[in-house]
Amino acid sequence: MARLPRFSPSGLPAHVLQRGNNRQPIFQGPDDYAEYLDSLRMAAREYDLAVHAYALRPNHVHLVATPKGPDALSLVMQAVGRRYARYFNRVAARTGTLWEGRFRSAVLEPEGWLLPAMLYAEGNAVRAGEVASPELDRWSSYHHHAGIESSPLVSDHSLYWALGNTPFERQSNYRALTAEGLSGKTLAALQQHAHSGWPLGGEAFLTQLGRHAVRRVQPLPKGRPKRENARVEEQDGAEVDIT
Repeated sequence: MARLPRFSPSGLPAHVLQRGNNRQPIFQGPDDYAEYLDSLRMAAREYDLAVHAYALRPNHVHLVATPKGPDALSLVMQAVGRRYARYFNRVAARTGTLWEGRFRSAVLEPEGWLLPAMLYAEGNAVRAGEVASPELDRWSSYHHHAGIESSPLVSDHSLYWALGNTPFERQSNYRALTAEGLSGKTLAALQQHAHSGWPLGGEAFLTQLGRHAVRRVQPLPKGRPKRENARVEEQDGAEVDIT
């Protein structure tokens, strides 16, 4: 089946997933993580992508970001992918493909899914059993949102700012959301849409999105469509069945 065209409308956040080829490691040490983040920061600034959250795992990357232009997300991921692959192949003394094909991304309805997507990304290492708490994850944006240290890469979304009137209040409320965690249903939805690429939101959001999209924004119903016979009259008066 042919892949659907990339759909990344400007002004709407997306949950992005990029994996190493065959799920092989793409980071081997602190310098590698730092190089990737530096590449992402420069590309995001050049192509006008607002990065709201990130999580770098040994063999994949999660981002939550809003493109300011229709091609910003693709341009950033291509630039970062090329630069980092050259760097990693050099320092690891390897050749060949680093990435598992093109990156995956799912457009998010901001009001319902932006903060959950950020929590999902930043909680990845905890769910994988790599760290006991998000504070111990050095390579995610949780430190920024929790007030541990500021990241020059992160551009805070207005919905994060709405968590409180002061930095302390926002950071405290974000830590509370992290401690509360995400429901199994929310986790499953975020994971499914990150892999499938279908936009994630309510029916009204998807309907509005579909009016401006150049491709489908929801999968077709499963199963074969029902066949309904109708009778019409041709111009010469003869009746024929159509399906």
